[in-house]
Amino acid sequence: MTFGAAGGQHMGRQARTPAVESTVLLVISVGGGLGALLRYAVGVHWPVRAGQVPWSTFAVNVVGCFAIGILMILITEVWVAHRLLRPFLGVGVLGGFTTFSTYCLEIRRLLESGAMVEALGYLGGTVVAALAAVVLGMVAARLVFGTTRRGRHGG
Repeated sequence: MTFGAAGGQHMGRQARTPAVESTVLLVISVGGGLGALLRYAVGVHWPVRAGQVPWSTFAVNVVGCFAIGILMILITEVWVAHRLLRPFLGVGVLGGFTTFSTYCLEIRRLLESGAMVEALGYLGGTVVAALAAVVLGMVAARLVFGTTRRGRHGG
């Protein structure tokens, strides 16, 4: 069973949404639920205080980005991964675990509380740290597994 929808007309061409297998949707949903539960657990054990930098959200986003860096190397350079692994772990678990929507809301809350320096530091610091975490995850995975940028296909 697949899901897909034909789009409307746009400048004389018909746009189409690609079909998505129900199995892929299922693994993304299950993974997303697991990731969201993990994120919720972090928030319960490390709550955000009003007017302060939300370190738990920062940590979740940086850890999630580090994990996606590792995952991408594992499934492109180390393993011949099952076709559902990336949707389950990458889109589902890590997509549900990381929380850039909460990040944006928390920036707004910091600004509203008058914590301008903290808000701007959190805004820029999260982006820099998240991108650095992806790169560090990739480098770490390559070091641990002895792979190169060429990947498992040699190209």
